[in-house]
Amino acid sequence: MSERNAAGRFDAAAFHAALDRTRQERGLLWKDVAKQAGVSASTLTRLAQGRRPDVDGLAALVSWANLSADDFVRRNDEPQTADTLAKVATHLRGDRNLTPEAADALEALIAVAYKQLATSGPE
Repeated sequence: MSERNAAGRFDAAAFHAALDRTRQERGLLWKDVAKQAGVSASTLTRLAQGRRPDVDGLAALVSWANLSADDFVRRNDEPQTADTLAKVATHLRGDRNLTPEAADALEALIAVAYKQLATSGPE
């Protein structure tokens, strides 16, 4: 493993998918995203191709979408399953559109689906 990849990597595909969800929720075209975020259209094209944005582009897009860049850093020593489900539960409980009961129900559904579909999840 190279020194560059020893600690982890940025998941550009997941970041692009999160941006796309935000774009769709806001009913925007990609050119609108570029304009509102203050990035070039080519930055968004590169992201769509799985390439990483430059630091300034990343900062602008994270701010525009109200995301955390850390959510897209994949650490090599990070336990995936428990961490993923914990993050999902945290987000569901923080969603003001959901009652606590609805968050519980969604969390249970997601946990079952995750455990059945994950390639190396817990039994």
